[in-house]
Amino acid sequence: MTKLKKTSLPGVYRRHVKDCNGKGRCNCPYVIVSEHRGRQTTETVATFGEARERKGEKDAGDRRPVSKVRFGSYFEGWIKSYSGRTSRGFSETTRPEYERPIRTHALEHWGNWKLAKVEPADVRERFGEMRAAGCSTSQIKKLRATLSAMFATAVDDGLLRANPCQGVRIPAEQDDGEPEEERAKALTRAELARLMEAIPEDWTLFFEFLTVTGLRISEAFGLRWEHLRLGEAPRVEVREQFYRGKRRKLKSGAARRDIPLGDHIAARLIAYRRDNSRGPRTPVFASSTGTELIRGKVAERVLTPASIAARLKIEGRVVGKNGKEKIKVRPTVTFHTFRHTCASLLFDDGRNIKQVQEWLGHADPGFTLRTYVHLLDAGVGGGLEFPRS
Repeated sequence: MTKLKKTSLPGVYRRHVKDCNGKGRCNCPYVIVSEHRGRQTTETVATFGEARERKGEKDAGDRRPVSKVRFGSYFEGWIKSYSGRTSRGFSETTRPEYERPIRTHALEHWGNWKLAKVEPADVRERFGEMRAAGCSTSQIKKLRATLSAMFATAVDDGLLRANPCQGVRIPAEQDDGEPEEERAKALTRAELARLMEAIPEDWTLFFEFLTVTGLRISEAFGLRWEHLRLGEAPRVEVREQFYRGKRRKLKSGAARRDIPLGDHIAARLIAYRRDNSRGPRTPVFASSTGTELIRGKVAERVLTPASIAARLKIEGRVVGKNGKEKIKVRPTVTFHTFRHTCASLLFDDGRNIKQVQEWLGHADPGFTLRTYVHLLDAGVGGGLEFPRS
C-alpha cells in the first residue's frame, strides 16, 4: 500500500501509485480522510477539484458544534425541565410517562454515548430489538414519541443538527400486521377459569367484579362505597376515576353511567362491605391502609404472576448483553382484558352494539363496533354473573 501525501487542503491527501515519483502532473487519486462515530473513514476521488468539493460537503454537514454531552446526562436534565413543545404546555402527570420508556428501553443502550452519535440507524435498530423481544407496537410508539421530543429539544439547544427519530418507522409485527393495541382480546371460559384459580383468594372478588362490570381500571380504583347501590336493583354508579395518583373527572360524558349487578356479585359485595368498608366515601377496593390502589403494584404483585402461572403468556428468545440467548416471558392478560371479556359476555347474552356501547361508556357506537365486531360470535358463554365451570 502506497503512503498518503499531504496536499494544501487539510484532510485531503494524494495517493501516488507505486511507479509514480510524485513530481509533476500525474493521474494518481486523491483521498479524503474524515472521522465518523470514532472511526476513520476514507473516500477516494479522481481530481483535486472533486476532493475539495466533497471535503466542503463533509465540513458543512458537521458545522454544528461537536457536543461532549452524553445521552444519559442530557436525558436526566431534560426530563426534569421539559415543558412541552406547544402552547398548551406540559402536564406534570405526563412526565412519568415520558421518563419511563427512555429509562426502560434506551438508557442502558445509549447512556454513555455522546448525544450527537445517536443516528437514525441506531434508533431503527433499537426499535427492531424491542420488536424481537416481544414489545408491543404501543410500547415502541411511546419510546419514539419521547425520544423525538428529547432530541427535538437538543436540536433547539444547538447540540444536534437534526432529530434522529425523524422518518424512522415502527417495525411491523410478525403476524397479520394488525396493530396490537387495536385488537380486543377476550378470555375464553377455560382461560378465565385457569386465571381465577391462579389469582390469590383475597383478590378474586376484584377481578370477578372487573369481568362482570367492564369498568376501566381507573374507574374501578376510583369507585367509592357511596357509588354502589346494593339493595333492590343493585347497580354501580360510575361517577369518577382514580388516574395517575389523583381523583379526576371521567373520560367523557358517556363514561358517566349506571351498570346493573347480578344477584350473586351483589351478595358478595354486601358481605365484603360488612368486613371492609371504612365509610361511604372510602374506596371499595383499597390498599391495606385504606387508600386507593396503584395500578402498577397490583399488576406486578397479582395480575402478572397469576397470568404467567395460568399459562397466559408469550415466551420468546432474546439476546442478552453478554451475547447469550435467554427466554423472556410476557403475560398476555392486562386489566383491559377483563373489559374485553365483559364485552364478549354481553354479546353472548344477546346485547346489541348500542347496549354494549352504553354499558362500557363509549362515546361513539362506531368505536364499539370497530373494536368488538370480531367478538360477536366468540363469547365465553354464561350470563353476566361471573361464568363458572
